[in-house]
Amino acid sequence: MKPIRFKKGSMNRTEAQYGDFLEMQKMSGQVLDYRFEGLKLRLADKTFYTPDYLVVHEDRFECHEVKGFWRDDARVKIKVAAAMYPWIKFVAVSRKQKQWVFEHF
Repeated sequence: MKPIRFKKGSMNRTEAQYGDFLEMQKMSGQVLDYRFEGLKLRLADKTFYTPDYLVVHEDRFECHEVKGFWRDDARVKIKVAAAMYPWIKFVAVSRKQKQWVFEHF
């Protein structure tokens, strides 16, 4: 079965739900701001990683990757990005039993 690919700049349902969650975080002052696909990181020649969300806190930036399930290439990219850009926190976000689950890299 071929995976469903969304056009760049458009969100799937889980990403949109997480955007709603981030908006609530912003309104409550827990995050300063966020942008969907707001950052593109070079990992190697012709290899880039665009996290789903760039999240801005008062003292740091975070890249959040929202996944219903992980493909091997996506997990490799976030691990490589975390090693190459240690001043940015990388967070994988998934939804389990109607709760957001966070994995830090």
